[in-house]
Amino acid sequence: MTQRVALATVLDRLAIDAVITGYAVAVDDGAWSDYGALFTPDGRADYRGAGGMEGPADEVARWLEETMRLFPVRQHLIVNRRIDLEDLGGYTGDRAEVRADYLNPMCLARRTASGPDADTSGKAGAATPDFVTGGRYTFALHRAEAGWLIRTVTVHEKWRRTP
Repeated sequence: MTQRVALATVLDRLAIDAVITGYAVAVDDGAWSDYGALFTPDGRADYRGAGGMEGPADEVARWLEETMRLFPVRQHLIVNRRIDLEDLGGYTGDRAEVRADYLNPMCLARRTASGPDADTSGKAGAATPDFVTGGRYTFALHRAEAGWLIRTVTVHEKWRRTP
């Protein structure tokens, strides 16, 4: 592998990592237009492994927007990212697969006299997660003119904890 190919591979890995991070941030922040922009025009998301739906990314984004209203506080932690780039005889191609584990604590919306985010002690922001789930994402990405985009994402929930 030449230095030029090695550098291009590192840049591809960094760009793919940025897409995966952007995915988590978009879901956590409820930035659904950002979520949709991460996908190819024919991109699909499959949340059936966590009790959700499967379909085109724009339809899934609308479903997530509605569903995630129940959890105004959420934080995806995506770790152990394994990026496999398409190998075209020593050169990277235009496809990649990523397997990454996730931990996702979320807090239910609360309605108290002290405000929607207060816990039973009346302290804002002190609530512990009501729902925690963990599992693995599998992503298929495609290099487009604008950069790397998600073609598919599938959620494989391994466990969940509820009160």
